[in-house]
Amino acid sequence: MIDALALPTDHFIWLTLICFVAGVVRGFSGFALSAVVMAIAVMFLAPITLIPILWFQEMTASLLMVRGGMKEANRRVVTGLVLGSAFGLPMGLSLTQELPVDTSKLVALSVIVVLAATQLAKLRLPILATRPGLWGSGILAGIVTGLAGVGGMVVALYVLASNAPAREMRASLVMFLFASSVISLATLTYFGVMNTQSALRGLALAPASAIGVIAGKAFFRPNWEPYYKPFCLCLLIGLATLGILRQGMGA
Repeated sequence: MIDALALPTDHFIWLTLICFVAGVVRGFSGFALSAVVMAIAVMFLAPITLIPILWFQEMTASLLMVRGGMKEANRRVVTGLVLGSAFGLPMGLSLTQELPVDTSKLVALSVIVVLAATQLAKLRLPILATRPGLWGSGILAGIVTGLAGVGGMVVALYVLASNAPAREMRASLVMFLFASSVISLATLTYFGVMNTQSALRGLALAPASAIGVIAGKAFFRPNWEPYYKPFCLCLLIGLATLGILRQGMGA
């Protein structure tokens, strides 16, 4: 199997462990799977290689975490985010493919640090709650997905700026993840990023993410919920910053 994946054995083992840990984080916090994988695995794989792998991990997590309620989604919000993301994704992928590998790694890690720090600071941007803000958030989410596979963190900023009920926004995010995944799969395939080899890698790592999500959901405690997100964001900032320092030192 390792031969079919065209990965060194140690890389596959590390990816399996990373996907499991990222799945645990997603299971108890509800986000950050792709960001955790990207922040760590980018040390030995290029972002353009990781992005199609992350598609499978996110889809696996979404299937495990969906519990109905999509009928409560704001379809106007979902439509704006999905169409905007579809427009922005090709731009992000084009840029990632054009950049040297080391530069693309720095860009991906920097994006993670900025988005995590913005959420940790609970920065509210009122402009995001407008119609232009909705479409702009979708476009930026697509670009960031193409750069670092973490477009969901941009959508989280939009949610933070919205005054909609939590149940409605949560349902909207579920619908967005499913709808945008279909479009992103087509885009990744068109750009040649998603191919047989990357699909095999993603499928081979999906069980580790699934087990992690299940474990993370089991670890979830409602009374600890206020601490989950800050912990995950600090973890992301720390991991991505360490990666940036390593890149800067040429490690």
